[in-house]
Amino acid sequence: MYILLMGPPGAGKGTQAARLIEKYGIPQISTGDMFRAAVKESTPLGLEAKKYMDAGQLVPDSVTIGIVRERLSKDDCKQGFILDGFPRTTAQAVSLDAILKEMNIVLDAVLNLSVPSEELVRRISERARLENRDDDKPETVQKRLAVYEESTKPLIDYYRNSGQYVEINGLQDVDTVFANIVTALEK
Repeated sequence: MYILLMGPPGAGKGTQAARLIEKYGIPQISTGDMFRAAVKESTPLGLEAKKYMDAGQLVPDSVTIGIVRERLSKDDCKQGFILDGFPRTTAQAVSLDAILKEMNIVLDAVLNLSVPSEELVRRISERARLENRDDDKPETVQKRLAVYEESTKPLIDYYRNSGQYVEINGLQDVDTVFANIVTALEK
């Protein structure tokens, strides 16, 4: 199963992806996790990405697309994957479409977790307290949400007409959100 999981920072993508991994046995492809690992390892790519991440900005497409292409070509993605945190712009979506076409992959679903801004800020603030993630600091959170509104929200329109787009109410409890996702996937 090939799934694209969308939603703003704090919508619960990571939580739901973990449950999808368990249910379907497919890997989660998270650009955020890939970037954080590269930063931690101080790779050249990680150091480049860190400059943008620390400023709450999107990592440039050329860097991101290269990472995603490489990751999707690995053996563990042959039977499916959950793509989380990519694409973030319409240009990236067009690039992803080209990559998937090259690989003869058709997305089964584009799931968008929808959560109001006030709730996102509350969730991210709580996560920052519990997990101590650098990108969850208050000043970075506001920038991340602003970037999402400007660059990523237009993707909803891009995918809405694809026939695979499903909006999921992310304001519900974790189990209900997951049940709604499974229902959407198994239609």
